Amino acid sequence: MNDRNIPPLNPLPMVVWLLTLPMIVLEIAFSMGEAGVIGGAQAVGWRVAAFEGYGVFPDYWRAQAAIGAWDFELLRRFLTYPFLHYSVGQTIFGVVILLAMGKFVGEIFRPWAVAAVFFAGSVVGGLVFASFVDRQPLFGAFPAVYGLIGAFTFLLWVRLAASGTNQFRAFSLIGALLFFQLIFGVIFGGGYEWVADISGFAAGFLLSFVVSPGGFAQVMERIRQR
Repeated sequence: MNDRNIPPLNPLPMVVWLLTLPMIVLEIAFSMGEAGVIGGAQAVGWRVAAFEGYGVFPDYWRAQAAIGAWDFELLRRFLTYPFLHYSVGQTIFGVVILLAMGKFVGEIFRPWAVAAVFFAGSVVGGLVFASFVDRQPLFGAFPAVYGLIGAFTFLLWVRLAASGTNQFRAFSLIGALLFFQLIFGVIFGGGYEWVADISGFAAGFLLSFVVSPGGFAQVMERIRQR
């Protein structure tokens, strides 16, 4: 017998929706503005204006950092750029992966820990990118989402350690993603976003030792029990 009380979609942690909805709302506003549906003639430039005010620009970052201009306007960019995307397609791809990874991680991590991993990926990925990449700006959810992929990899790593299985299998997902990203870049052309993605992944994986339930002590205990 079918249970009619079962929701049609698997429920997601509220923190995942709070991270996702701004991306969706902004993309709808940008797309409708570019199509002339809302906002009038000036709405065509909403996306570009958002990029300029809230995106990460390496040259601007290094110039400001060189003179010690550590103001809020500069630093906030590392928290806001994940919510801005170049196109509807990029937004959809980022949102889908965020929902998937957010669900997996959110079922184990506390809400604040999910948010911490997301923004750690965003900040660390953005800082590394801005420090080593020239001219190319950074927008999009992927460095922050890779932070969640790092947390997901951490959970697999702990589970494999507890079962005595080869822990390197936990890194198969990030390996596959980077492989497809490389192929996509070769075929369609691409920049150095992978620098931010890998950095975000590392930040999420390492931070999970601290913010996961039980923290580092529980992780070590599970590994000792192999």
